[in-house]
Amino acid sequence: MSFLKTSTSFTRFRIKDTVPPALWGELVERLQKNAITDIDDLPEERSVGWTAFEDMLDTTFSGSPVEKGVYLAFSLRMDTRRVPPAVIKKYFALAMKKEEAANRDMGKKFVSRERKKELKEQVMLRLRSRFLPVPAEFQVIWNSSTGIVFFASTQSKMVETFQERFTHTFELDLEPLTPYELAASRLGDTAALDILEPTTFA
Repeated sequence: MSFLKTSTSFTRFRIKDTVPPALWGELVERLQKNAITDIDDLPEERSVGWTAFEDMLDTTFSGSPVEKGVYLAFSLRMDTRRVPPAVIKKYFALAMKKEEAANRDMGKKFVSRERKKELKEQVMLRLRSRFLPVPAEFQVIWNSSTGIVFFASTQSKMVETFQERFTHTFELDLEPLTPYELAASRLGDTAALDILEPTTFA
């Protein structure tokens, strides 16, 4: 998802740790080290990594600066190779028939569980090589002065993936800034919030 559209959904985070001053000079290097790896010619099912904010194909961050005033802008890209279940079912059935015919010729009556698992893995590898991965981009805006980070997604699995990748890259932990946490940060204390009772408007 993109912050450049007229509307978007996003999740807001707060950096829990104190950012080491040396990190700012290492920022681009860390992004490059953890940039996405293309899997077009690999049998991998998924690849996740950083790309440039303006160009999801730019993994060197040379096209435009990451720093934009007090903000840092980059993207998390996930390439996923999806093989339709019906296609898997068809080709696994074909592989099983071929295996069963070979077993009959050798006097065997059934295909073992281990062999079935092996056949399915072989089918998946062959099929993945015939399907191109689908890219998805999720933009990130990091306010370096406040420690607030905006991530252009609200999908729970994607948010979790982003948090893990962010922590792995920058060695900083993120805390989702929920309405409760936001109110607590404004008040400076959660005690006032905990004694509030909901208002009935009906």
